[in-house]
Amino acid sequence: MIAVVAGGTVRGQELPVAEVLAREARRSRPDYVAYIPGSLDGSTNDGHNEHFLVFDGPDGSLMAVWTQSPGVPGRPPHNRIVFSRSGDEGVTWERPRRIAGPAGLDDATHMASWGFPLVSRSGRIYVLFTQNDGSKGWIQMHTGRMGAVYSDDRGRTWSTPQLVEMPRSRYDDPEGKVPGEWIVWQTPMRDLRGGWFVGYTRWVTRARAYLQKTESWPQIESVCEFMRFENVDADPQPRDLRIRYSAWGEKALRVPHFRYPLMSVAQEPSIVRLPDKSLFCVMRTNSGYIWYSQSRDDGANWGNPRPLLRQDAGAPILQPVSCCPLYQLADGRYLLIHHNQRGDIDAKPEATHIPRHPAWIAVGEFRPKADQPLWFSESRVLLETNGIGVNGKAAGPGAAAQTAIGVYTSFTTRGGRNVLWYPDRKFFLLGKRITPEVVAGLRVPSLRP
Repeated sequence: MIAVVAGGTVRGQELPVAEVLAREARRSRPDYVAYIPGSLDGSTNDGHNEHFLVFDGPDGSLMAVWTQSPGVPGRPPHNRIVFSRSGDEGVTWERPRRIAGPAGLDDATHMASWGFPLVSRSGRIYVLFTQNDGSKGWIQMHTGRMGAVYSDDRGRTWSTPQLVEMPRSRYDDPEGKVPGEWIVWQTPMRDLRGGWFVGYTRWVTRARAYLQKTESWPQIESVCEFMRFENVDADPQPRDLRIRYSAWGEKALRVPHFRYPLMSVAQEPSIVRLPDKSLFCVMRTNSGYIWYSQSRDDGANWGNPRPLLRQDAGAPILQPVSCCPLYQLADGRYLLIHHNQRGDIDAKPEATHIPRHPAWIAVGEFRPKADQPLWFSESRVLLETNGIGVNGKAAGPGAAAQTAIGVYTSFTTRGGRNVLWYPDRKFFLLGKRITPEVVAGLRVPSLRP
């Protein structure tokens, strides 16, 4: 382990920490730098940053929420939700303010993780999140009830957290002692009736899981479900938010594990709307490639998941157990972010979640007469860490977070400008313009008559 302190030097390099941070923040050649932690050893209480959701603020600004923790090596996560705002299209960002969860390792407040925003038509900003209560399912930071805060002054001040009731699921602890394990990981979208719609991962509690003892976390059973927030524009108190669930319980989306086909691993759904008004959802899985499902009734019902192919009867699009978001570009086409390999399927214990670099892109286009309605180009590398940690040194084997890029991202399209917002090594928070030059030459196969 390389010991560093804020304002000090990196041992073995004799470089000031500030210089290493500035250099590594530019490794992936970002166009925007939203956040750089103050240290490499967690001494500034901000060394882990992920789940970076940038969204349109009600005042015309860009706003962001993300999950931050001290990032002290050898210490467990101590997650909180922070908020920031940019008034100049992402060039500069306000100092983040904590809106839920503990201030630091010495704060006994329970963790708050994986915040996501909802904005009402009047301008009220809700942020909802997984609120832990000290209990632990498979993974503590996934375990909890739904917490929420809101702001009526563009994020300057925030309400006291409230709990939003969630129904008991067939996948939850049968004794009711431990809350469910779930994560919303993308910014919700407006549905056709004006509500807010989003997918989420639900992990199956150990007592109900196919495997009750696993080699590693990628073998934890999971499904994808969806929730629709129906009354956000009425500005209710968070506890009074009305939520309708779909693909819920026994109808949840399931994908077979590559080694245990009776077990589902389906996670982190990412949704776009197609020109025919249907919804198209891609999911990370533990099969070695991406799977998808389609809804023709605005998310009320979903088709059986299928492998995502480049085109009908084409090759599957490879992906480890890592998020694979799909976004719509300003010109109407689609952009898929993925890692273009299967993960380490031969590792003992199983390590199908690594490596998570480089991040690749493929362009998608609508093919209304095809079996699979979105077809994709070949892929090219967009972002790379070269296996280097944030300290400028080569990361050791299994260092997934220390080398990952293009995970837990978000996307904005404003004035025709596409920007991918991404955590770099779950440390820096950055932005990359997706210009016509970035996607030039990524041709999608045409549908022959």
